[in-house]
Amino acid sequence: MACGVVATHLKIFPGDSVIVKGKILSGCQGFEVNLGKDCDNLVLHFNPRFDCKGDVNTIVLNSRKEGTWEEEKRESHFPFEQDSNTMVTFTFDANEIKVKLADEHELCFPNRLGLDNIEYIAVDGDFKIKVLKFA
Repeated sequence: MACGVVATHLKIFPGDSVIVKGKILSGCQGFEVNLGKDCDNLVLHFNPRFDCKGDVNTIVLNSRKEGTWEEEKRESHFPFEQDSNTMVTFTFDANEIKVKLADEHELCFPNRLGLDNIEYIAVDGDFKIKVLKFA
């Protein structure tokens, strides 16, 4: 069961963070958090995959420019569990997005699009969002 939310016209500037808290649903294959200018221009596609698109217990990170996906980065550190609560914090700066996982592990992904602010966030997949906080 996919549960999604989309927010537009945001003004997230360098130094700002987005905190996403929610429940990973039982039987989850994967979920995603997308940040960027709009759905075709994503500075970060964050996609933990339990068993999806040929990946098992892998976090896929990517960006999308003018509707075209760029080169994926895969992360094997996978602290997520089905049927459990989690929190992920995304901190935006001019050069990269820092992703802090619930177990305090941190990932970094370059700001390939060179965005100076984030206006769009979308959360989708087998994930029930409970809190979307801007700090």
